[in-house]
Amino acid sequence: MMISAASRPPLIISTEPSHVDLHRLKDLYAACNISGHRLRREGAAEPVDPRKLRIAVANSFVVVSVFCRPIDSSSSGAFIQRMLPLTHWNGELVGFGRASSDSSLTASIHDVMVIPSLRRLGIGRMILKRLIRVLTSKDIYDIAALCDKNERLFFGACGFGDDMLNSTTMMYTRSSSNNAHQGQLIL
Repeated sequence: MMISAASRPPLIISTEPSHVDLHRLKDLYAACNISGHRLRREGAAEPVDPRKLRIAVANSFVVVSVFCRPIDSSSSGAFIQRMLPLTHWNGELVGFGRASSDSSLTASIHDVMVIPSLRRLGIGRMILKRLIRVLTSKDIYDIAALCDKNERLFFGACGFGDDMLNSTTMMYTRSSSNNAHQGQLIL
């Protein structure tokens, strides 16, 4: 079910890490086909390890969660649900993003996601704006976005561009070729 921008449901945005329910976040990762691994094979993303997800959220400089009323309003309590104020407790987690930082000079943005049925309504842009606002309020202006080739257009439309130093992000990951000695790098 696609929703038009004019009929976007009411949303609340939270930067409070305690508002992140890890089970709902794991479901959001799955719904958005996002893996906890940057270098992954094509196809369906493997499920995110809840223990690693908890650590990632806890160690993030800032997290942004977006909640809306449950999209399925056919349930018997839907009327009562609509009458209650929208909170992170009764809302559905529909978007998320996080940033890591050294708390002084640089930051990197990770895992910006919105459930497919609510994409193209400006929710991803709201998440990114909130992340940037929190980072720049702490005088952090060197902000990188870790994104794949499919996300480059989105980040470009939100003001991100190529690095002035023309640097390239490089990733280290354990693989069968470098795992011969229990993942230790031999120099």
